[in-house]
Amino acid sequence: MPEDQLPSGGERPLDAIDEAILRLLRNDGRASVRSVAERVHISRANAYARINRLVETQVIRGFTARIDHERAGQGTCAYVTLKIVQDSWRTVREQLAGLPGAAHIALVSGDFDVLLLVHTSDNRQLRELVLTRIQAIPEVLSTRTLLVFEETDLLPEP
Repeated sequence: MPEDQLPSGGERPLDAIDEAILRLLRNDGRASVRSVAERVHISRANAYARINRLVETQVIRGFTARIDHERAGQGTCAYVTLKIVQDSWRTVREQLAGLPGAAHIALVSGDFDVLLLVHTSDNRQLRELVLTRIQAIPEVLSTRTLLVFEETDLLPEP
């Protein structure tokens, strides 16, 4: 398949070098192109082209900082599960995305419909978020809050 032609699903298969670049950038999004090139044993021009292609094809959706939420004053973390009105996912997702402290939203299968990860300063703010903001969304039928005691980000080995 020619390099510029994508498979029918729109995705492009990643080779071992692309995967190595993604691992490096996931661990250090500020790594220089020169550093990435040296570590995966390709030229800087090749590394630059590959990173640009990964960005243009939205394999890389952006570069962010990993935050220590506790040090940032958001020491309380919880997963909130929601049951919602059927066919209301897009509306609910929009409203949840605007909540302060919302970090991740997923439509899931099983005993509930939505899984929401939130970070707040303390339990009082968490209670306010769940009982006042989330439960006030008309399409939310019920919630359950799972307090996180400790969390660890899992990053790929370089």
